[in-house]
Amino acid sequence: MSIPKISEFTIRRYANAKSYQRGEAYFESGAVDTIIRRGNLLHAEVDGSEARPYRVSLSFDGHSLTSANCTCAYNFDGWCKHIVATLLVCVRQPEIIEHRPTLEQLLDRLDHVQTQRLVQELVAEHPQLIETIDRHVTWMTNPLPKTKKLKSLRQNAIDTSAFRRQVRQIIHDGVRYLEDGCEEDPIAEELLGLVQSAVDLIERGEGNKAIAVLEAITSTCIENWYEVAEYGADYDEIAWELNNAWCEAILTADLTPEEKVDIQVNLEVWQDEWDVDFGLSLEALRQGWDYPLLTEVLQGKMSERGVWETTIPDYADDLALIRLKILERQERYQEYLYLAEAEGQTRQYLTMLGRLGRVEEALEAAQTEMNSMEEAFALGKTLQEQGALQQALHIAQIGLQLKGNCQYDLGLWTSDLAQKLGDQTTALQAKKLAFQAHPSLEEYQDIQDLAGEEWLQIKPDLLKILRVYSGWETAPIKVDIFLYEGLIDDAIAIANDLNVYYADIIHRVMDAAIPLRPHWVITHACRLAEAIMNAGKAEYYDAAVDWLRKARAAYIASNKQADWSNYRAKLMEIHARKRKLMGMLQGRDME
Repeated sequence: MSIPKISEFTIRRYANAKSYQRGEAYFESGAVDTIIRRGNLLHAEVDGSEARPYRVSLSFDGHSLTSANCTCAYNFDGWCKHIVATLLVCVRQPEIIEHRPTLEQLLDRLDHVQTQRLVQELVAEHPQLIETIDRHVTWMTNPLPKTKKLKSLRQNAIDTSAFRRQVRQIIHDGVRYLEDGCEEDPIAEELLGLVQSAVDLIERGEGNKAIAVLEAITSTCIENWYEVAEYGADYDEIAWELNNAWCEAILTADLTPEEKVDIQVNLEVWQDEWDVDFGLSLEALRQGWDYPLLTEVLQGKMSERGVWETTIPDYADDLALIRLKILERQERYQEYLYLAEAEGQTRQYLTMLGRLGRVEEALEAAQTEMNSMEEAFALGKTLQEQGALQQALHIAQIGLQLKGNCQYDLGLWTSDLAQKLGDQTTALQAKKLAFQAHPSLEEYQDIQDLAGEEWLQIKPDLLKILRVYSGWETAPIKVDIFLYEGLIDDAIAIANDLNVYYADIIHRVMDAAIPLRPHWVITHACRLAEAIMNAGKAEYYDAAVDWLRKARAAYIASNKQADWSNYRAKLMEIHARKRKLMGMLQGRDME
């Protein structure tokens, strides 16, 4: 399988300007140490601020990149700089990617004895692996008989001791990380990995096994959390995921009345001891699938309040979505539609109609039910997958007029689809809306190409949008476009408001302004340089001299070589005792 083509435009789209800029600097400095591909997975190690390199993982199918993850703590908008650097290697230097066999291919080379020896050697080198192996061997060798009805949770055909040991070990190891002051807390991530083991069982229809696993994880967490509580370790995310997993397991399992009582007691005790809310799980336990109002809805008998006879709780949407997930897994599609409609899950309702091939019904329902860009985007993509391209474009056009937070992505998608269908007018309108939501030089140039002869009429509107745009990290975007258009005064106005953290942007503006606005360059560059020199911060003298080089170039461009010489001489007189700075000012490129 070949790596899908990824353009630098795509990387810019999924990373904010600062991440892209820093990622490119990482790429150019050779920070991507190793990059290895195994089948449809690609792993890289990227040097960063920590002693150990960050690990980037990419996965892809035959058509596109499906996920991109990094071990760094970045949690802002889009891809981090380490992912950007790795993808730039894929784009610019694909020849350095090392191709290695997949795990399956490696294991195929070994016979039974060799495989056993390999596992034994790996456990000797990494003793903690024995717990994971223990758990998986237990699952594989002790399947739950499908025809056997469980009498109690403690009689499940699964040994949960391995899970309890792992939870205790994770919390115990977490103490060391927290004591060392590590920014990356592994406790939540590793515990969520154990919760995912229960979710995997649920998705295989083994709800009773999942409940036994969740009982082990939840109780052991609460019993041992005191070890990390004094360090301020947060369990909100863990409790949230446990609550959702418990809810889905309860609605998937075949439970006796006695088992339901045991679970209810446990959940109520746990939420008191941990001061969290397991209301979602408790409601799922109370209602099950036999709740009268729910039964009526699943039969198509609709009511204004859906399945709720009193106040609708905050977790109503979460419960509905979990029920829908189970119904879909069980291929109970008509009941899925009834419940989605009754509970106001418009996105799920419309997309399921589309996925079932009921395109006309989906279009008709969208006219009255669709209320957000997100719903339109989901339905549009579903219709595209069904081959209903014109209908998908129609839904997307409606969606761009609705409220929502995906205007940029929906606009780009709509524009691409419209171009495929030969509708240049719609393509241009959608691209302009995308630009309005998230301007960039790439989108600006794309609109210019699409507009053709209409460009001169469209350009003023785009520049007006740009001038009032106030999203995060706007300065690089605005400078890119203003310099592209030769609007030096607009670029200078941006640079005037920036601090030295954005030195690279200010340098770019100065380079463009030297032949046209040299006086501004001289004034601004000298002020920034003098602030550093007067502070006597020797480690920043390189930056000060960089600013002075800009000033020198502007003096020369203004035919004021003598003024520069006088200014330089004055600086050397003032800072004569700063030997490091003197050496820099005496360089031939400063004369």
